[in-house]
Amino acid sequence: MFETIKLDMQDHVAILTLNRPDKLNAFTEQMNTEVVKACKQVTKNPDARALLITGEGRAFCSGEDLASVSDPEAINHGAFLRQRYNPMIQAISRLEIPVVAAVNGAAAGAGCSLALACDFRIASTKASFIEAFIHIGLVPDSGSCYFLPRIVGWAKALELAILGEKIKAEKAHDLGLVTQVTEPAQLMENAIAFATKLSLMPTKAIGLIKRTMAQGLQQDLDSTLELEAYAQEIAGKTQDHQEGVAAFMEKRTPRFEGK
Repeated sequence: MFETIKLDMQDHVAILTLNRPDKLNAFTEQMNTEVVKACKQVTKNPDARALLITGEGRAFCSGEDLASVSDPEAINHGAFLRQRYNPMIQAISRLEIPVVAAVNGAAAGAGCSLALACDFRIASTKASFIEAFIHIGLVPDSGSCYFLPRIVGWAKALELAILGEKIKAEKAHDLGLVTQVTEPAQLMENAIAFATKLSLMPTKAIGLIKRTMAQGLQQDLDSTLELEAYAQEIAGKTQDHQEGVAAFMEKRTPRFEGK
């Protein structure tokens, strides 16, 4: 079904692998479209309670494959983003399950943006992050201007975007860009274990947390309090809430089912 990506299931974790290793998993129009299709499949699959995104080979994603653009000088960059990249980032960020990036190598340009659009990033010691846009006179896109300052703060985000320096995994961890750094040989094992842990948590509550926090960043306190009340009303009606309360009262480990 897919040619530029792979989509597999391991227990309750969907694993999306960018699969153009000979091109450092650089994006093409087909890959953008296939990632969106994969997200739709994951949304429709009730067994998928977490999504893990990684890259095949030695890179996570090197950004746009310029060789696939017929005439780079004639491109309308705004239309290009609206047609290809914005739908992909929106599809990922709107998933109401936790999304984990297993960053195995370079995440550059739109590849860096893809990693930032995920909720968590587990990085190999060989991973690096670079907002490469400035080096060709462009602005960070594909969500970087939204996610980056929210993750690392305004001043550091400007520094990373304007200087365009490569950030290695350990420094990325220090900045709060990365949740965990691991040796390359253990990356997928650790990332899958992390995603599996998330997949066994109350999935609907996680989706509500993601939605409420994203909206709360753009609201005042009173509006956010109302958002919380609305989300809590929904969460309070879930089976997982009932199970959590029962497990607490019975002094046992809860068995959440994502319902």
